[in-house]
Amino acid sequence: MGRFIQAAKQFGRDEEGVTAIEYGLIAALIAVVIVTAVRLTGTNLNNIFGTVAGNLRP
Repeated sequence: MGRFIQAAKQFGRDEEGVTAIEYGLIAALIAVVIVTAVRLTGTNLNNIFGTVAGNLRP
């Protein structure tokens, strides 16, 4: 039983898992920002090219 308590205390002090989770959350947030920026840029470019194509037609 003493070994279990000692292992539980060591697990509570171990911060590697917490750091990995934090890095994962940061990476996910960055990915969401990138996807949003690319979508907005794509939509804007599509609108611009649509306007240019519409103005070029006789």
